[in-house]
Parts: sequence; structure tokens; C-alpha cells
Amino acid sequence: MRISELSRQSGVSPATIKYYAREHLLPEGDRTGYNQTEYGDDHVARLRLIRALIDTGGLSVADTHRVLAAIDDPQLPLDSTLGIAQQVIPKGATPPSDAALARVHEVMVERGWRVYPENPGIAQAASVLDGYAQIGRDDLGAAITRYAEAADLIADADLRLVADSGSRDRMAETVVVGTVLGDALIAGLRRIAQENASHNRFGAPPPPEQKETRS
Repeated sequence: MRISELSRQSGVSPATIKYYAREHLLPEGDRTGYNQTEYGDDHVARLRLIRALIDTGGLSVADTHRVLAAIDDPQLPLDSTLGIAQQVIPKGATPPSDAALARVHEVMVERGWRVYPENPGIAQAASVLDGYAQIGRDDLGAAITRYAEAADLIADADLRLVADSGSRDRMAETVVVGTVLGDALIAGLRRIAQENASHNRFGAPPPPEQKETRS
């Protein structure tokens, strides 16, 4: 297909497609003549992946390039791919306190987690505990042990999806997409579950019954 058709199918403008190609996010198409390039379905899929990482995942172009390079490298272990995906997720600029870091490490020991010291989740979780402390709500941090239990269930679901993905390329893509976009999915499901728990705990009138939708 020509770039106009690629743009139509992917929803990405021709100028942006050319930009992604220059930045090596998108593989070059096949040159078929002077100023003419042909693209295939793999280019459509890659563009949709790029837009998902940037629009939904909130990644910069540079970080998107980094995780795509990890997906495309057949020699890179999946553990390393996961580490790269975790590192590019936006994080706070203020380093957490030693006390908050110590509490997170306590939870890690309680759960028996084996984690590299540079795992970005450690500082991220500790920063949240610091945020609670700054507003005088250390009591909220007490829920960290229950959140850790839930995190184990989520992580197991994540890695089951990776294992069931098939080829190495597909597994690597699952690692990246599941990590970067999975945070948004979990946040969305949490909002839904919170409302349901609120209705059950506080006796609020339930919403209308959900009707099954059919295509």
C-alpha cells in the first residue's frame, strides 16, 4: 500500500509516519520507484503499537524508540525487556526518603520478592508513602501489604500472558504492552471496583443493571 493508504488504515498522518521512520520507530517501506514507497500490514500494526505507547502509555518518542528496539532485538532476554519497559514509565522527580524506602523493602521481604535494587517500582512506591506522610495520612500507607498481595496476583496474570504469547517477538511485545498499558488498565478496573465496593459497604443505591451488549 502507498503511504496515503497506510495513513488511512492506521489513523496516523503521512507527515507523522515519515517522522517515525526518520526516528527509526517504523521500519522503512519497500522502494518501488522514484519517490514511491510501498508499505504492508506489518507497518499498520507497528503504527498502532507506537500510538498506543505514546497516547495511552504516555511515553515520549525517545522512550518509545527504546522499548521498540527491545522488542526487535532477538538476542535480548525477556527479563531485560521487562526492565526496559519498567524504566521508561513516567516517574516522580523527587527521590524518596530513606524511611519510605525501608518500608517498601520490608514489604518485599515479607512477600519473598527477589528484585534488583534498581527496579523503578521501589522508588515509585516509596514516593507514594512519602506523599501520604506529607499530608499527614500515614494511615493510608498501612494498606501497602494488601496492595502487595494484589500486585502478586496481577504480576502472575501478566507473566501468564507473556508465556502464552507464542513466539519470542510476540512475547517481547506482550511484555512491553502489558507493562506500559497495563498500568492504565489496572487503574481503570480499580475505579470500577471502587464504586462497586462503595455500593456494597456504604449502602448506596446500586446503578441500573448492566445490559449485555451484542454486536
